[in-house]
Amino acid sequence: MLTSLTKFIQKKLGLKVNVEKSRITRPSKTKFLGFGFYYDSNKKKFQPRPHGKSIQKFQRKLRQLTKRNWGIPLDDRIDKLKQVIFGWVNYFKIANMKKTLGVIDAKLRSRLRVIIWKQWKNNKKRIKSLVQLGIPEEEAKGITYCRKGYRFIGLSKVVQRAMSNKRLRQRGIPFALDHYLKVHTDI
Repeated sequence: MLTSLTKFIQKKLGLKVNVEKSRITRPSKTKFLGFGFYYDSNKKKFQPRPHGKSIQKFQRKLRQLTKRNWGIPLDDRIDKLKQVIFGWVNYFKIANMKKTLGVIDAKLRSRLRVIIWKQWKNNKKRIKSLVQLGIPEEEAKGITYCRKGYRFIGLSKVVQRAMSNKRLRQRGIPFALDHYLKVHTDI
């Protein structure tokens, strides 16, 4: 099948075909320009979505930008995150990826809470900051003197209440899902 198509394209259309890159396959097994495809039974047609490898690459980039040991000001980090998130979402804006971006955003927020927590440096500053953000002093002391790791602290309910999604938005931290809902176009 591929050989006859290759001959047709080369002879009739006068185009070159790269045999190593070209193949005939189902749309659900195809990766094209970072997009994968799935069959939508409601619309009765194939729909685009970011390919798994594209999503993994995006997540790796976000992890790289939210490393705890990278000592740059939070404003600079937010600017870099905006560039990466807005660029990636704008590229894939025709794809269906609401659920995927929700999961990515949750991980990103947790990592950013840990970065802010770590920037507070010492226990006295952490307690003071949590109290300023509306957490009772006993709860603030409890989470501050907790001996669990940063991951636990980033996912704890106390820190999530103190640094809520609303507060993170006010701080200027970009959420991929919010931007996607603004720019998404149906095809």
